[in-house]
Amino acid sequence: MNELEGLTALIIEPHAGMRASIHSMLTLCGLTRIEHASTSNQAIKHLGLRQFDLILCEYDLEGGQDGQQLLEDLRHHKLMRLATMFFMVTAEGNHSKVVSAAELAPTDYVLKPFTADRLLERIGRALDKRNAFLPVYTLMEAGDQVEAIAACIEGQRLHTRYAIDFLRLRAELHMFLGQAELAEPIYRHLVEIKAIAWARLGLAKTLFVRKRLAEAKEILEELVDTNRNFVDAFDWLARTHAAAGELDKAQAVLADAVAVSPHAVRRLRTLADIAFDAGDIDTAEKSLRQVVGKAKYSEFRDPEDHVKLVRTLVGKGDPVGAAAVVRDLDRTMGGRATTALCSAVASALVHEYTGNEVRLGEALTTAVAACQDAPGVSVDIKLELARSCLDHDMEEGACSVVRDVMRNAGDEAVMARAVGVMDSAGKGELARSMVKESRQHVVDLVASGAARAKSGDYRGAVTLMLEAAHKLPNNPSVAFNAALAVLRCLEAGGWDERLGGQVPTLIGNVRKLDPLNPKLPALAALFQQVLKQHDQGGRQGLRIPAPKAG
Repeated sequence: MNELEGLTALIIEPHAGMRASIHSMLTLCGLTRIEHASTSNQAIKHLGLRQFDLILCEYDLEGGQDGQQLLEDLRHHKLMRLATMFFMVTAEGNHSKVVSAAELAPTDYVLKPFTADRLLERIGRALDKRNAFLPVYTLMEAGDQVEAIAACIEGQRLHTRYAIDFLRLRAELHMFLGQAELAEPIYRHLVEIKAIAWARLGLAKTLFVRKRLAEAKEILEELVDTNRNFVDAFDWLARTHAAAGELDKAQAVLADAVAVSPHAVRRLRTLADIAFDAGDIDTAEKSLRQVVGKAKYSEFRDPEDHVKLVRTLVGKGDPVGAAAVVRDLDRTMGGRATTALCSAVASALVHEYTGNEVRLGEALTTAVAACQDAPGVSVDIKLELARSCLDHDMEEGACSVVRDVMRNAGDEAVMARAVGVMDSAGKGELARSMVKESRQHVVDLVASGAARAKSGDYRGAVTLMLEAAHKLPNNPSVAFNAALAVLRCLEAGGWDERLGGQVPTLIGNVRKLDPLNPKLPALAALFQQVLKQHDQGGRQGLRIPAPKAG
């Protein structure tokens, strides 16, 4: 039991009696630093404040979300460290469904009823595996995925009992680095030695990324036919159909996935988007109503869901229902950073339908102004706003919004969409000049930051680049140079707690926006060098968001 001493644990269980029982068992196992959560929202708040070594989560949570969806939320929003051991507590009747439900599986399952000895055995087994993988996790969280692959190879040699897990993680790291051609033979080998569903899914992903859609589709169709609970295979099959332009098939597959796993909000959002694009307004409305309803008490609710629901209701000719949704948005999400913009865009859609030109103009003016203070709003919402402005002779407002999208464009596809909105209004020439202007703006911004650093004004460079990164959160060039400016400042001016704490997020954002950037390893290496220079290398809080471990 000594090996468990000092570990921290979080129990997520809706029933007080069961929480107390599990707490007593953990105490018998040697754990004393234990916290409780009765709902998924409480758990999210706990994890937003601190990290835990061990989480025991009941599968049948209350409030419209099960334990599997909570696990996926925690990983999606990076609220859980790679080394955290996550145990799903479930009744025997749910076990077969839970085990096959998702690609992102928990560390282990604990079937009820169970004893303290049984729990200790499971925790001990998971701790042994965690210790074997810790060198890899440390490198991943430091942002050094290349060295993490080498550590996987070494770990496989040292810990042969975990050979399959090391191979899986190697393949995932190759995919994260954009090396699908290196991941494919690993997944094929795993399929040959052990026909695991997740290995076949991984193989299909490598084919999808390399545009071999027919081969990917064949594997995914077989997966969903043989395992109706493997919802991740449904998601990827739908994605493959959508990439091939088969929106009706993508919609049908997602509808099947929602039937299996009805509480996954992100999947419902995707179904709504595809249904809307396919012209199936009824399904889009139904899905969006479910999203709004299920997310109402969630920590991750998004005002944009209301805008999309309003757009759908207006498309159906129901302005009264749409206006009710706008009121609900204002009532339930007031105070959020993007609510004012989303409310104004949604109101504009209603007024546009009803022909109330005065109220429409007011809503569009409010939306354009709010757009400057809402950098996190999606391209979809901003371009919808620009379209409305162009349709109602508000060219200046439209240009302001489109210019913001162009400066913040993460790739050429976003830039092309922005140009397309202007083109459709007969403003193609203006759009092309705005593209040049926007690109030059970013170049000048980065150059200005570099010039300040070169002159020794490291603090000035940091102030400029962090402000730019806040305003343009999706621009990979700005993200990279903001991280570099902070690191150079720390390197030259000494350790600063506030700045140092921002580096992992900054580098993680670069990796998310531009995972194939050849300068990323050097950026991560500079971070490690700065930590070492200032004797900060052992700090647990300084972790770069890494790819999800399988």
